[in-house]
Amino acid sequence: MSPGTWTRDLSLGARFAVTGGRSGLLRTLLTATGVGFGVALLLLASSFPNMLFQREVRESVRAVDGSEQVTSPRPDSFLHLSRNTVYRDDVISGLLLRPEGDAPPLPPGAPVFPGTGEMLVSPALGKLLDSPEGALLKERLPYRTVGTIGQAGLIGPAELRYVAHVDFLDTENLDGRGTRYGWSVPEEPMNAFLILLVVVACVVLLLPVLVFIATAVRFGGEQRDRRLAALRLIGADTAMTRRIAAGESLASALLGLLVGLGLFAVARQFAGTFTIWDVNAYPGDVVPMTALAALVLAVVPVASVVVSLFALRGVVIEPLGVVRTSTPRRRRLWWRLLLLVAGGAFLVPLVGDVQMAETSIDAVGVVAGTTLALIGLTTLLPWLVEAGVKRMHAGPVAWQLAVRRLQLSSGTAARAVSGIVVAATGAIALQMLFQAMETEFTQVSGEDTSRAQITVGTDARNAEEARGVIDRIARTEGVTGVIGIVESHVWRPGPLKGGEEFSPMVSLRVGDCPSLREFAALPSCTDGDVFVFLAHGAQGNPDDSFVTRAARPGALVALRDPHPHPSAPKPPKGTPLPQWRIPATAKVVDSRPDPTGMYEYGVLATPSAIGTLPLDEPDAQAMVRLDPAVRDAADHVRNTADAIDPTSWVRTLKDTERDAAFSSVRTGILVGSTLTMLLVAASLLVATLEQLRDRKRLLSSLVAFGTRRSTLGWSVLWQTAVPILLGLALSVAGGLGLGVVLLKMGGQPVQDWWSFLPVVGIGLGLIAVVTLLSMPVLWRLMRADGLRTE
Repeated sequence: MSPGTWTRDLSLGARFAVTGGRSGLLRTLLTATGVGFGVALLLLASSFPNMLFQREVRESVRAVDGSEQVTSPRPDSFLHLSRNTVYRDDVISGLLLRPEGDAPPLPPGAPVFPGTGEMLVSPALGKLLDSPEGALLKERLPYRTVGTIGQAGLIGPAELRYVAHVDFLDTENLDGRGTRYGWSVPEEPMNAFLILLVVVACVVLLLPVLVFIATAVRFGGEQRDRRLAALRLIGADTAMTRRIAAGESLASALLGLLVGLGLFAVARQFAGTFTIWDVNAYPGDVVPMTALAALVLAVVPVASVVVSLFALRGVVIEPLGVVRTSTPRRRRLWWRLLLLVAGGAFLVPLVGDVQMAETSIDAVGVVAGTTLALIGLTTLLPWLVEAGVKRMHAGPVAWQLAVRRLQLSSGTAARAVSGIVVAATGAIALQMLFQAMETEFTQVSGEDTSRAQITVGTDARNAEEARGVIDRIARTEGVTGVIGIVESHVWRPGPLKGGEEFSPMVSLRVGDCPSLREFAALPSCTDGDVFVFLAHGAQGNPDDSFVTRAARPGALVALRDPHPHPSAPKPPKGTPLPQWRIPATAKVVDSRPDPTGMYEYGVLATPSAIGTLPLDEPDAQAMVRLDPAVRDAADHVRNTADAIDPTSWVRTLKDTERDAAFSSVRTGILVGSTLTMLLVAASLLVATLEQLRDRKRLLSSLVAFGTRRSTLGWSVLWQTAVPILLGLALSVAGGLGLGVVLLKMGGQPVQDWWSFLPVVGIGLGLIAVVTLLSMPVLWRLMRADGLRTE
């Protein structure tokens, strides 16, 4: 066959696609829309690596360069302190600056250097502060806004960030001194478990898109077959009609590419408007990887031709009609199972090969095995639907209409649901991987959130000021209780002993009896009591002997380091060393884990036991219990802490801690899953509408003969529900099997066999949504004018 013949026939098919009347044009637009959605999503997926890379670049560009050690003030040096806070579950990043000369560098994205007491804010933060919702946050940021941070200083357009010029930074409360910005830290390579998760996620998220594109190019197949029969009547042979059909699909696919590029361009412009799982991006960051974009643009047209020719392989087009109108021949099962076996042949040998300590896996084997397994399940669905509906008969009229339609054309229904099968199977396998890997990457923090939910700490000049800080926090709105401690240290006085480089030192914690009970098991406690508490008591922890060397009942201890480091500030000459004698009646007790999960050790004292003694650099620490009925209790505490000391630290206690790399991968997969499920829902809706449009005359005829509209509505529901339910059953079996094999690769047990329930719930929700959205079209197609013909 000469290339000229192919070109002529493909061109003729393309002309039919755009000049075939209203019906043909509608089919072309429907196909182009479906392909366009798939292409747009593939281009967005191929842009995700660049989006994350650009976020990391801006994060490193705006960070203060820590590679240069600046030990003294310079004209271009500045003191800096990072101040991240949380407001109603939103993270707000901040940078406090204090220039030491008249030529400090501008922070990235800053139009000017703010003056003292002024700040620059991101557009999102500025909008929040100007709204009633930001009134409480405004109390925490008492700086005057004088400008907006540009794109170079933000990791995303929705980031909440500020840069403020303050005068309270000094060498005691800063992160460091810098002269320039731009700092990057080499990333640690992901371990094999995370790589496995990423590889499987890419296959699971992208394969439904390809399935949808393959389904979209077959929209309107019944009308196309009638047109091809007309071509046979005027002299076209079978091979020519197939090439013309391929030309129609090619034209629709090329138009779909244009639609996809347009949708991608529009979505790109609105990238910063939407935030999915805390991720958004600037339009300039949404740039597809060149190789992946070229692959998408090349594969889609080729796939449209291949799919069209494949779809016609079992169709005999004659001048007087298409043989498809009769009962189709029974589908073969063996080659579908062969695909599953081939997938298992790739995956099973990898069992036990994925080790946590490694940084690579057999990605080719995992991709090939997972892809073949998912494709095998997809091809198995038409056989399952055909075998299932073949045994369905008796029932209400709506049920019989739906079943009979499925018996005559189960392939169309199966193709519409194939994307759900792939997405659901992959989602179940991913969920099983997530649950197993969370045990590896999520650790119990040891913190007890039932005893306290927030901890606050700040420096104080003396014990009285530290106690005032604790009292002020206790009076904050939404606080029901405070474990308040004034923390300092005591040292063993006297000369250093042989081999010692410093004097033995332990902590001194001063608080009321209820607060002290949170650190040690106290037999009794009244104001004036003192306790020496050991880290693990009878367990013989080495720290216990260290405590008894520095402090024991009846011992004299120093309240200031008797042998300070040479670089430490020295007290005025002749200043006596403050000392305190631990009462001989002090009890030795065992410590207990505090709300942060730490076993501390040292000396516990009630306020009367210390009196007005000068403590060395005391800190005020408060572990706060919040009233769950007060919505912004945590933010009230943060506001109080910032009002007391802008450099104070506030930390939220958590029961578990998750690995940062795992959290990043999890976020990316959740973003992709959300987009994929939206596409699956759209594909199912478009396929349902396309089937309704093909049956326009039939629906109008049924209504004309007296069939109730509600009966037809229920029939559409059953036509959607039966294939989806069969597909979900297949997905559950396939997803559990695939998940078990993937878990065995890393030697992980199954954490929950019921992880498929959320996926099944989403599938059932899709049935309801698609049926409701298709009702207006169904009602319009049942009008009498549907009986007209030309």
